[in-house]
Amino acid sequence: MEELHRTIRLLYTGQSQRARRFRYGLIVFDALTVVYFIATAALPTTPVTTALNTGLGLLIALDLAARFWISDNPRRELMRIYTIADLIVVLTLLLAPLVTANFAFLRVLRGLRLIHAYQLLRDLRRESLFFRRHEDAILAVVNLFVFIFVTASFVFVLAFDEEAGIPGYVDALYFTVATLTTTGFGDITMTTTGGKLLSVFIMVVGVALFVQLARAIFQPSKIRHKCPKCGLNRHDTDAVHCKHCGEPLMIETEGDTGT
Repeated sequence: MEELHRTIRLLYTGQSQRARRFRYGLIVFDALTVVYFIATAALPTTPVTTALNTGLGLLIALDLAARFWISDNPRRELMRIYTIADLIVVLTLLLAPLVTANFAFLRVLRGLRLIHAYQLLRDLRRESLFFRRHEDAILAVVNLFVFIFVTASFVFVLAFDEEAGIPGYVDALYFTVATLTTTGFGDITMTTTGGKLLSVFIMVVGVALFVQLARAIFQPSKIRHKCPKCGLNRHDTDAVHCKHCGEPLMIETEGDTGT
């Protein structure tokens, strides 16, 4: 048992090529599940999709159990945003046959796992200069993507019949983006009190996410690197010394490839 625990821990936290491949494999799996959840959000439930959902729920639950098993602080692990999202996804997948309410829209929360996993962030910061330079923008894009599709799926469940299918889901997505951007065409509107409150929520949160994305794109490029002396964690990409305390920095770069 101890050997198994050590092997799993090395796969999730190790720095070997095998461990990195395993973690990137998990990210591919996560991305495929998000695509599947979006594609099936507007489709009727069938025995095949029920079986697939149950299988995916068990696999995600197994991943969760492994992360808790190897964690030095299970309570802190439970508080991570992607862990909470995975717990919600597992519940919607495994309990779906037992409840009549449609919680399929919550499964898109799985997208938070794509980029918010601590080990993945560490791998990308170490191996990709592009990611280090544009981390804030990439995270903002992922957050906005998850918000749009979770909200669109919720609008579909709230305002459209299950028989509406793909066209209904496209209308829900169209309404979400139009509301989020405050475009306000008015061809699709919410008439109920709950629908109007949802529209207000989409506008307030959506605009905030758009502003976050715009700021990440247009603000001067910074790289994430924690100063060993004062702790400042944002610096110019070519910084040699910390602007706050003057401490020499050892920021990894690709070097000058010019001749």
